[in-house]
Amino acid sequence: MTIDAEAKMQFLFALRSRGVMDKRVLEAMEKIDRGAFVKGLFAERAYEDMPLPIACGQTISQPSVVGLMTQALRVEPRHKVLEIGTGSGYQAAILSQLARRVYTLDRHRRLVAEAQAVFDKLNLTNITAMAADGTRGLPEQAPFDRILITAAAEDPPGPLLNELKPGGIMVVPVGQSDAVQVLIKVTRTETGFDYDELRHVRFVPLVEGMSGD
Repeated sequence: MTIDAEAKMQFLFALRSRGVMDKRVLEAMEKIDRGAFVKGLFAERAYEDMPLPIACGQTISQPSVVGLMTQALRVEPRHKVLEIGTGSGYQAAILSQLARRVYTLDRHRRLVAEAQAVFDKLNLTNITAMAADGTRGLPEQAPFDRILITAAAEDPPGPLLNELKPGGIMVVPVGQSDAVQVLIKVTRTETGFDYDELRHVRFVPLVEGMSGD
């Protein structure tokens, strides 16, 4: 499916109107076709600013939230980024336009396989997608310049904080229920961590261990 010019204009206008202003982020979101990551009944709604269901009881996030989370990460071209929660693969694809290397983990093998197929189709060669328990991060590739978690944790996970470089940034939804979650930006300093609250969000919970699918 190709985005017609009017749909693309409306898509980008919706992003800007909700606070996505970073030029590189907007260019990445213009280049990566969200329609490639939405299948079946919901394909025709791919360019609306709303979350949509995908396989394994998960969702593809609202584009404006993807944009705001990506903007908060402040990814630079030399960065190595870790994403926890591959889902459809859409967020990792956006990050691939901004970073040198993206590692993305998901506990659902099916989602990783489906996302990898889209990455291959779009020739996104700087993404490594792996089926793994994201709560443990990826210590063999640590430390990371940036870490993005696309599922809600009660607190920023300790193992992932430990995999962040000094000066690095993590963006994570924090909250105990799906009703009250806050997007947090964590910056690792020489002496500890600084926390900034960004906005209220709703994400699926971060779950330990691997899924059966």
